[in-house]
Amino acid sequence: MSSTPPPAPGWRGLLAWRRVRTTAITCAIVATPFSFTWQPALYSLWLQVFGIGLGLMLVFGVFERWPRRLPRWLARWALQVAAVGLAAPVFVFISYTLRTEAGAPPFWQEGTRLEGFFTFSFLGTLLAPWIALSALVRQREAWAREQALAFELERSELARQALDARMRLLSAQVQPHFLFNTLANVQALVEAGSPRAAALLQSLTAYLRAAVPRLDDQAATLGQELERVRAYLDLMQMRMPDRLQFDLQADAAALAVRCPPLTLLTLVENAVRHGIDPSEEGGRIDIRARCQGGRCRLRVADTGIGLQAGGSGLGTGLAALRERLQLLHGGDATLSLTAVHPHGVCVELDFPASP
Repeated sequence: MSSTPPPAPGWRGLLAWRRVRTTAITCAIVATPFSFTWQPALYSLWLQVFGIGLGLMLVFGVFERWPRRLPRWLARWALQVAAVGLAAPVFVFISYTLRTEAGAPPFWQEGTRLEGFFTFSFLGTLLAPWIALSALVRQREAWAREQALAFELERSELARQALDARMRLLSAQVQPHFLFNTLANVQALVEAGSPRAAALLQSLTAYLRAAVPRLDDQAATLGQELERVRAYLDLMQMRMPDRLQFDLQADAAALAVRCPPLTLLTLVENAVRHGIDPSEEGGRIDIRARCQGGRCRLRVADTGIGLQAGGSGLGTGLAALRERLQLLHGGDATLSLTAVHPHGVCVELDFPASP
């Protein structure tokens, strides 16, 4: 034992209830065997033993806090054990002196009392250091448990902060990706001189006014996501009215389910960018949101060019979404891509439904 845990601040700990209780139990164990042969009044024995025990407890507590600084070669636990052992005969001497009646000879002049003095001094010197040492061990174990709990709480808090920071980083990667793609679509219409450019800009302004303040919302719901998706698809349909159709259906119970921001919008944008937009014929996007058995299932199916023609189909947004789901739900969330016959892609997302 090279060191002891730091003492509690202040001096109130000297008379802490746990210490008083432990001292009382120890004194009762020591006094009980002497009760059968004690000649004076029995209460004097118990008062004497409890007085000595209380004094040793105070010595233990005083040297736990004083002096504030010790030499490097002197451990505080060693100082406490030595102080308790040396103080035991001193308190026995004081107790025998106080019990001497006025006018009576001192106890060292009476054989029976002198024998009792040596007996209690020997027992105190022998037992008190071991009791103090066991108290230090229990104190150190309790301190170690508290430190372990505090460390675990701190580690959990740091892990949560790291997760939040990682989530914000991934969201920051998705947001410019989505906005730049949308602005590129508007630019293409303007450069082509399309008469729909003004209406598209007006719709884009209305969409951004509603959507941008919510992009950093960490408590997004599927209801909010569906609003963004509908606004986005309205914009894309204005850009290619003859090449894009969509249908959106959701259970009422799914609207209040929490999900990472831009979850559904990322899936829909991926379908437009990698499926519908590259296809000369365009296609259709069907969006379904279901909530059943404590699970939420999102399904985005398109009739675009498909996986083989479009490559892996994993855009920046979809790759970031995979990582965000892994951070939030671990292995409890799945994201799968399958081919649709005769052409197209179906993306299915399954995660715990948290209201």
